[in-house]
Amino acid sequence: MTSQRGETVPAKAGRKGLDKSHYLYIAVIAAVVLGAVVGLLFPEVGKNLKPLGDGFVKLIKMMIAPVIFCTIVLGIGSIAKAATVGKVGGLALIYFMVMSTFALAIGLVVGNLIHPGEGLKLAPYNPNATAATNSTVDFLLGIIPGDIPVLPTLLTAILVGFALQRMGAQGQSILKAIQHGQAVVFRILIMIMWLAPVGAFGAIAAVVGATGAKAIISMFTLMIAFYITCALFIIVVLGTLLRIVAGVSIFGLMKYLAREYLLIFSTSSSEAALPRLIAKMEHLGVSKPVVGVTVPTGYSFNLDGTAIYLTMASLFVANAMGIPLDLGAQVSLLVFMIIASKGAAGVTGAGLATLAAGLQAHRPELLGGVGMIVGIDRFMSEARALTNFTGNAVATVLIGTWVKEIDRDQVNSVLSGAKPFDELTMTSDHGKVEVKEPVAV
Repeated sequence: MTSQRGETVPAKAGRKGLDKSHYLYIAVIAAVVLGAVVGLLFPEVGKNLKPLGDGFVKLIKMMIAPVIFCTIVLGIGSIAKAATVGKVGGLALIYFMVMSTFALAIGLVVGNLIHPGEGLKLAPYNPNATAATNSTVDFLLGIIPGDIPVLPTLLTAILVGFALQRMGAQGQSILKAIQHGQAVVFRILIMIMWLAPVGAFGAIAAVVGATGAKAIISMFTLMIAFYITCALFIIVVLGTLLRIVAGVSIFGLMKYLAREYLLIFSTSSSEAALPRLIAKMEHLGVSKPVVGVTVPTGYSFNLDGTAIYLTMASLFVANAMGIPLDLGAQVSLLVFMIIASKGAAGVTGAGLATLAAGLQAHRPELLGGVGMIVGIDRFMSEARALTNFTGNAVATVLIGTWVKEIDRDQVNSVLSGAKPFDELTMTSDHGKVEVKEPVAV
């Protein structure tokens, strides 16, 4: 099954057994644990495993420019399409930009408060330095393509996107071709992510071998802080906004979406619940046009959890490398992430590629610290996906309220349990005109 953005999602929520992503998840966990053990017990061996992590980072880095180009070009096309819907599309896009920026700023604030990764002082990444004296290792690392400038790629993508807009119908075939190209790029990225256990093993073993248990404590600190930040963002920020604007309890909405949360937690992807979210928002009482514009567009442009992750992870890497970012660098990084994060959801590894893109664009020497993030990225993916999903559900209710396209009686009935969602058909008769048989006289 494919999502409305053309990306592959699990076909059935309730199928039995583990899909391939679960095996990758388990493999990464095992690799992180094994790497930490090797680094603690055999520090010198752990340090010599660093090329494994460097190689994986180079592979991710290789995909930065294609990912950025395809997602930005298609993203600009999506903005134009959504805006043509009128009031709903324009309001949704303004809201998404404001909330994404706010989430990025929250990530920066929390990162500056807790200083994750501080004191590790890892060696900066030097793409021209040999990773080891072993000529075979140097040869293998040299096969992977070198740097592709990120900021020029971003500018080119923006110009191409607007040019295709001006071409009208003629540009649609080119956009379609780029969409197919994006599918190929994401497929390659998914293939690379299957090497994540190897990269995580080498990176964690090298870091722990060089710094000891301090690295493990720093990574746990980042994970815990990220989960707490996401929880507070949902409850305090989104919950307050939902209560004030729509008079709806965030806890009631989350209870209504409980099955979707379980699905997301099991797949680590909010894309898996996209069809169900559309159906449930319509059943909740939001009109079909509002749901049809807000939900699919939000999956590309309203990524609150990913935004928090990108800024916190960036500060973690900078602190771990002993090269903290000053306020000016943080602001410029935030601006870059506002644009680049629009392509950071929907496929395994895209968030990691976007993180690497932001670091490369501002401080290329920080790329060496991405290896540490590889080891804990999967542990944070559930919180990212759940926050993204909740943000889009809240956005749909808010926008429906602002444009007066929501049935408040239906909302109250659904959230109180009086009108349960039909799990068998995933359809709702809300809003349909009931046709009555004529009465014989």
